[in-house]
Amino acid sequence: MANQLFAAGKQRLLGHATEGIDLINDTIKAVLVDHGTDTPVPATDVYLSDIAAGARVAISPALANKTTTGGVFDADDVTLPAVAGASCESVVLFKDTGVAATSPLIAFIDTMTGLPVTPNGGDIILQWAADANKIFAI
Repeated sequence: MANQLFAAGKQRLLGHATEGIDLINDTIKAVLVDHGTDTPVPATDVYLSDIAAGARVAISPALANKTTTGGVFDADDVTLPAVAGASCESVVLFKDTGVAATSPLIAFIDTMTGLPVTPNGGDIILQWAADANKIFAI
C-alpha cells in the first residue's frame, strides 16, 4: 500500500462531516501499527477503534509546531518513548478526542524512513519526510 489519507478523514478535513478536523488546533497524534494483528484500511476505517487495540503498539505525544502552508501538513518529528512490542509496518495519524471510538483517522503512512520497525524497548523517533509533501499534502 502507499501513503494515503483515510476517506472519512478527507471528508472531515474538507468540512463535509459534522465532526471536522482542524490540523492546527486539534490534538493530532501518531500510532505505530502492527499489520500482523490488523492492517488499517483507508477506504473504510473511520476511527482509531477500527484498528484493533492489539495492533496499536505505541501512541505518540501530540504533534507539535504543526503547519499547513500551501496545503502541506508538517510538524516536528516526534519521539515515542520506550517502545516494546511487535514489528510495526505503518504509522497512522489521528485526531485524539480521548476516546478511540470517536478519534477520527487522518492519514496512513507506510513509506517513511525507519519503517518497518521492530521495537526493542528504546525510543522510536518518527521523522517526517523532508520532501515537498512533508507528512502529507492535499
